[in-house]
Amino acid sequence: MSSQTHYQFKPFNVGRWIIWSLFALVLLAAPLVFTSSLSQTMLSQMGIAIIVCLSYNMLLGQGGMLSFGHAVYSGLGSFLAIHTLNLVSDGQLPLPVSLVPIVGGFAGVAFALVFGWVTTKKAATPFAMITLGIGELVYAMSLMFPEFFGGEGGVSGNRVAGSEPLGITFGPQIQLYYLIAIYTFVCTALMFAFTRTPLGRMLNAVRDNPERVEFVGYNTQMVRYLAFVIAAFFAGISGGLAALNFEIVTAEVVGGARSGAYLLFTFLGGATFFFGPIIGAILMVLAFVLLSEFTKAWLLYLGLIFLFMVMYAPGGVASLIMMNVRVAAFGMLRRVWTSYLALGLLALVVLAGAGAMIEMVYHLQLNAALGDELTFLGATLNARSPNSWVGSIFVMLTGLGLFEVARRHFLREWNEIQTDIEKEIKRRETA
Repeated sequence: MSSQTHYQFKPFNVGRWIIWSLFALVLLAAPLVFTSSLSQTMLSQMGIAIIVCLSYNMLLGQGGMLSFGHAVYSGLGSFLAIHTLNLVSDGQLPLPVSLVPIVGGFAGVAFALVFGWVTTKKAATPFAMITLGIGELVYAMSLMFPEFFGGEGGVSGNRVAGSEPLGITFGPQIQLYYLIAIYTFVCTALMFAFTRTPLGRMLNAVRDNPERVEFVGYNTQMVRYLAFVIAAFFAGISGGLAALNFEIVTAEVVGGARSGAYLLFTFLGGATFFFGPIIGAILMVLAFVLLSEFTKAWLLYLGLIFLFMVMYAPGGVASLIMMNVRVAAFGMLRRVWTSYLALGLLALVVLAGAGAMIEMVYHLQLNAALGDELTFLGATLNARSPNSWVGSIFVMLTGLGLFEVARRHFLREWNEIQTDIEKEIKRRETA
């Protein structure tokens, strides 16, 4: 008898190819749509932020490791990259400028190999405290060794250096943007591929049930350690790209505030979904570049947004999107769109009232010499007038009351929709 061998191939994932093609198309077309110098600078920063937030999510979202010192590896990658760039500029190192970010990546790996072995010996809260301690240690060292860190002035460089293949000098921002876009696409694809590897799956298992992982024979510390080093590699690449983009690196890049920003916006985007940190990275650049220009109280607004997200949407923006995608898939989104519209408008009313009070407080504290009047959302307010304060409080409280009414109505509708979806799922299973 002759035996025949049958080969079975996995079905072609059309949806995944479409998503990745759209992602590449967006990266390619974005500077052609947003052509201003500010837009290209922001797009470059978004690409860098996407890489570092995704690398942070390898620790937080996939591994359950809350780190307060991730900026150490992106920051040290920036410093090694800027020193490498200066060697290229001086003619001492025949390295293309386009490969300088790789140097930053390997710098992140080198430091992660040293710091990570100590850090990953513990998990949960001890891990977080160790990363915080290492982050503060490195930040203190940045002020103690000006020969390497450049002191308070930092280390500057010039990215127009070395060879110029095809006339590309990376002087114009558009040229640097496309270099960042290539790194962003490749790094995003590699980090997504990591989630599908046995190590990535085991990292999820260590996050969910470390005792069972130990029981089946795996070393949980080694799994965390390897993931830590890989995350540091991508963080270092983002740091190298940042060094090329800004052409200066200061001690701030290894500070606790930078690590906190990575944590905050990765959480806001949605740490439980792969695309969540991409949303968070975009929000981070918009907040740092645009929101900070509109108001001096932007950090307060950012803190309030974070507070409400933790209370009402702990899964981040990505979880809100996916929940509504599920509702839309069953054709029931039309039942709640009016509630969404009402909630959005009332939230803006509450924000207008609260924002007016915040702006008046900041005006009295920081701009008192400019007089008592200020303009907020097109309205003229008097920071010392009781009418302005009473009006702001009235708007905020009225908005809050109506928002709560609309929220309860929305919850009833939402629960009914979820019940109908479960019934439809059971009907399809029995059909």
